[in-house]
Amino acid sequence: MPSAIFFDLDDTLLWDKKSIETALSKTAEDAKRLYGTDPEAMLAEVKKAAPEIYQEYAFYDFTKMIGINPFEGLWGAFGDPVHYQFRLMGQQIESYQQRVWQAALKVCGTDVDGSVLRKHFITHRKASPFLYEETIEVLSDLKAAGYKLVIVTNGAPSLQLEKLRITPEIVPYFDHIIISGNVGEGKPGRAIFDQALRLAEVSADDAWMVGDNLKTDILGANRAGIHSIWIQHHDDTVPGEADGQPDQTIRRLKEIKTLL
Repeated sequence: MPSAIFFDLDDTLLWDKKSIETALSKTAEDAKRLYGTDPEAMLAEVKKAAPEIYQEYAFYDFTKMIGINPFEGLWGAFGDPVHYQFRLMGQQIESYQQRVWQAALKVCGTDVDGSVLRKHFITHRKASPFLYEETIEVLSDLKAAGYKLVIVTNGAPSLQLEKLRITPEIVPYFDHIIISGNVGEGKPGRAIFDQALRLAEVSADDAWMVGDNLKTDILGANRAGIHSIWIQHHDDTVPGEADGQPDQTIRRLKEIKTLL
């Protein structure tokens, strides 16, 4: 049995996909009110435009390595001083955000600046934090049982800390919060897992990694020799050859207590 449990943050403890979908839908409704566009069409065009435009920026390869997706890019400020690529993102991210909304508006028949919807989306995303319903119960029970708890998350320090700022109830349960942007390499790289093991003062044999992403959380745990728990919140994906291979699979967070 482990003495430390590492948790991914996005879509493991926080329901980030729901937060993004909620903010996108609310912004599409704002666009209907302001410009008369069809909300469903706006949603579709933003989801198409964001990854396409994101790839045009010089910081794109860095964000893939650190683990920052185009929809996080739509609301983060970045500019983190810890790496020059974050500073570059801080200089260019407003351009990216505005271009995405402007491109979607144009396809929907409205040739106007995207700056208004850019601001609306950021506001809606910050106002739409969601935890999975069992998150607090499970963390509370694990903490009470004496396990060391560590967040191991990909992303920019500024954005991941903003997510924690708007869900402050989970922070006290964790001994350490490790963010790939501070380490210099994202999951599935070894560096962030090695950092977690050092800070928790445990060996790989004494840790478990819980996460939703086969290509980052589970593959990274496999490479680091850490027991991996794959949480399938939403789908029935089967691991492929290029994915990490989970040691155990669960559907709900509270199943962790059964495994222990």
